[in-house]
Amino acid sequence: MQDLAKNVLGGVLQACSVDPITGFLRNGHCQVTEEDVGNHGVCVRVTKEFLAFSKARGNDLSTPHPEFDFPGLKPGDQWCLCSARWQEALKAGMAPPVVLAATSAAALEFVRLDDLRRYAVDLEKPR
Repeated sequence: MQDLAKNVLGGVLQACSVDPITGFLRNGHCQVTEEDVGNHGVCVRVTKEFLAFSKARGNDLSTPHPEFDFPGLKPGDQWCLCSARWQEALKAGMAPPVVLAATSAAALEFVRLDDLRRYAVDLEKPR
């Protein structure tokens, strides 16, 4: 497993979201630990299309579940997504944008950096 405190760019892992609070550890970071078998390492900015895709795949991220302190996501929210789910969405043409500075280096066990870079919202795109 990659260094838990590093992002995919080799820097310090930045926070993904504290509103809503995200991460396997619910600390706002997409830090992947040994206990996180789902590898919740990709910081995404969810879109309406991705939320519909995820719901159709059996992972409804838009419906609130107060019993789990989960408010439900809306387009524009940032969330630590399972790396395999992001890869699945990529293959289906539904991958949401990625915040590289907040994406764990551990995500690279499932996804390619080049693919993540194509969907990055925190890198200046070549003109």
